[in-house]
Amino acid sequence: MIKIPKHIQNLQPYKAGKPIDELAREKKLSKIVKLASNENPLGPSPKAVEAIKKSLSELHRYTNPSAYKLVNTIANKYNKKPSEIVTSSGSDSLLQYIISTFSEKDDELLTSKGTFIGWYVNVHKYGFNSIEVPLKYYHFDLDGIANNITLKTKIIYLANPNNPTGTMFTKNEFDSFLSRVPGSVLVVLDEAYTVYAESYPDYPNGLEYEKDNLIILRTLSKSYGLAGLRIGFAFGPENLIKELYKIKLPFEPNHLAQEAAIAAFEDDEFLKRTVELNRKSLAKMIQKFNELGIEHVSTAANFLLLIFPSEEFAFDLNVECLNKGLILRHVKSFGIPNGIRINSGTMEETDFALEVISEIYYALLEKHKISVNN
Repeated sequence: MIKIPKHIQNLQPYKAGKPIDELAREKKLSKIVKLASNENPLGPSPKAVEAIKKSLSELHRYTNPSAYKLVNTIANKYNKKPSEIVTSSGSDSLLQYIISTFSEKDDELLTSKGTFIGWYVNVHKYGFNSIEVPLKYYHFDLDGIANNITLKTKIIYLANPNNPTGTMFTKNEFDSFLSRVPGSVLVVLDEAYTVYAESYPDYPNGLEYEKDNLIILRTLSKSYGLAGLRIGFAFGPENLIKELYKIKLPFEPNHLAQEAAIAAFEDDEFLKRTVELNRKSLAKMIQKFNELGIEHVSTAANFLLLIFPSEEFAFDLNVECLNKGLILRHVKSFGIPNGIRINSGTMEETDFALEVISEIYYALLEKHKISVNN
């Protein structure tokens, strides 16, 4: 019998938001709206779609292992050296590469509770030591994290804005934090939602920092609508990026993903429409949730974290929404058992979501014997 390591036996695999086709099969529903996975409600960048169509005839070719065209496109866009950039099939794979490249079995990897589940999955699958500091009012407690740095700490993971809370830490907070991090500890700053947060004057854009122990992660999944292609990229010191190239899979991102990404980076109009729709959708959601008395966390991303009286209440609301064709994300696996995450949608999707939640919410208050005034 093949022996399975204990840390693999205990590992809980990543569970994505429920797929639309799966819910359709289960419930036989004619209308389904998915606002569970922070996807772009406008779909993919039109320029990316055209680039994919033009690239289909080259599918028999392997991609350039260094993703030369894509890396140089990113370098030109962000005014960085190509040698400071690495691309991959999504941020998840970058996290895997970073953990396996820069840490060993007895090291400690430090982060917060209630952050991106992909980080937890990648740490736990190696059986590494995960140190998790509680959130402070749904925000990263940067002081608390700094206080937990030890001689064994090797990597610190931060997401700004954070997923699933949507909260962000400021430039002053980040600067103060970095001053307390030893040069021997790698800081990984995940900026998957930076396009939604960069309008805030006190938002710390990671690309403005020149630190020997800092790696910045970005993705095209959210703002550019390319989640299905899996395109992630990282910025960092040349010596660290060089090490990541030693272990990354050689032909990623795939050919279509690379061509789509190159074209998407030129689609400024699409990005502008994405940010504006996000603003309108979230504003309408916030107004309705305030009317209903549903607690929610202030966000700098493209989603809201809704807070309910208990884990059971959140579970029930999620199930009832599914029954009516609305897919949301219960974020128990992220470390917030009484939370549900809902991302922005088209205005039609937003109206549908708010109608469904409004129908369900007060009935659940009665079921759980909770006063409306509580």
